[in-house]
Amino acid sequence: MAKLVQFDRTGGPEVLAIRDVATRAPGAGEVRIRVDAIGLNRAEIMYREGGYFYQPVFPSTLGYEAAGVVEAAGEGVHDFSAGDPVAVVPAFSQSAYGTYGDSVVLPASAVVPRPGNVDAVTAAAVWMAYITAYGPLAESGQVRPGDHVLITAASSSVGLAAIQVARHVGAIPIATTRGAGKKQRLLDAGAADVIVTDDEDLAARVAEITGGTGVRLAFDPIAGPGVETLAKGIGPGGHLVVYGALDQRTTPLPNARSFPALNTSTYTLFEITSDPERLRRAVAFINAGLASGSFAPVVDKTFDLSDIAEAHRYMEANGQVGKIVVTVTHDDTTS
Repeated sequence: MAKLVQFDRTGGPEVLAIRDVATRAPGAGEVRIRVDAIGLNRAEIMYREGGYFYQPVFPSTLGYEAAGVVEAAGEGVHDFSAGDPVAVVPAFSQSAYGTYGDSVVLPASAVVPRPGNVDAVTAAAVWMAYITAYGPLAESGQVRPGDHVLITAASSSVGLAAIQVARHVGAIPIATTRGAGKKQRLLDAGAADVIVTDDEDLAARVAEITGGTGVRLAFDPIAGPGVETLAKGIGPGGHLVVYGALDQRTTPLPNARSFPALNTSTYTLFEITSDPERLRRAVAFINAGLASGSFAPVVDKTFDLSDIAEAHRYMEANGQVGKIVVTVTHDDTTS
């Protein structure tokens, strides 16, 4: 038997239940993984609440990230064998697969080898954050050495990864946070400057930091009317990349009737994880950064799988700096 987190209706953390289900054999193109750690993401909260861009199919599991060891490989899977340490990248729908459990079946296309020197907790904190940052900041070519990059909601796991990726490509990361309590931690994490938006005028501070040139790219998971404020800090010909919708209000098209010209786009990491060649490049880039020490995932707090609802409540409180990881304890005396 396997333990899986499932829910039968949308709602708060209380809808999550840990259930014993029959362990199934992986089908063609699938692997079964013994899960040792699970990375939590804001997308899973939105999915649980019914506010994600697709809806749950009940009973639904959830989860995009995990790390563990291959238990079995299905037909046609040649890259993985039982005993291989692996991690999971977000490359599937939560309505079809999920990582919240102690033994889960996933598409082999969403599984990547885990270097022996990377522990499960660290590996579970990598892929959503760093692939999300990799696309606009590294792969796109929009950010050049010496460019300023504005990273909003910078204390999130993606925000912290974006600071590190920006540094890795030679750019200058400017972080934002609503309150002053996280400012020093963001500076310690590598931000060149931090703007406390509850206390400071964002556009004025960006102009001061950049010498009036503005940033080359603003990287934003919030959306909503606030993008018009972000646009004031972007230099001519710069880029606004919106990769989330934490603000559910309508997002205007900034600078539509004014100068300077602004390139505005949305982005999700699925653009990369659904394309084998792009994913291959992303994995190579991120593994190189991990090996060199340029990339070091920040884990804020860990919870046991039995406390999954409490882990979701902690994420909803928005107090963390970095990744929340759920660890899985296995009873090896039973099958």
